[in-house]
Amino acid sequence: MTYQRFEDVPVWQDAIRLAEGCEDFLIAAKDRITYSKRDQLDRCSLSVSNNIAEGFERGTTNELLAFLYIARGSAGEVRSMLCFFGRRPALVDFKSEISNLRSLAESCSRQMWGWADSLQNSDITGQRHLNDRTREEWQKRKTGEEGRKAFAAREKEMVSKLPPEHPARRLWEQRNGPL
Repeated sequence: MTYQRFEDVPVWQDAIRLAEGCEDFLIAAKDRITYSKRDQLDRCSLSVSNNIAEGFERGTTNELLAFLYIARGSAGEVRSMLCFFGRRPALVDFKSEISNLRSLAESCSRQMWGWADSLQNSDITGQRHLNDRTREEWQKRKTGEEGRKAFAAREKEMVSKLPPEHPARRLWEQRNGPL
């Protein structure tokens, strides 16, 4: 799936929910947490969505990857701080909220890891590098892949109609595994 705006990307939506949840937690627990720790959690929680947005807007796959890893680092920082807060006796009333926020931060990390992994294994260099020629080349590759998949499916269907002892079926199963 291709997104035109970072606001439409599911991990950005979760990351902005993480920032909102952390802010709500910080407001509710403000008298039990020092200013510097509140400020740190506030900044790193917003950093997750901000870095996703900045990487997305940069227009190259390499820059998006770099910012996704920065955003993952911020999500890790959020989790670390929430682990600390979860251990503080003064915040025992917030255990459930802290746990939910930690789970959301971990989900963001997993989503960014998956996205980064797919980008690293992609030949797409980014929006900034697209022009009529590269779009046409990409479309040809995509059409070729779809054609190969359709051919393979049709071939499998045809071979499955052959009797098990037929030489063509045995050869196909040797190359592709049993039907």
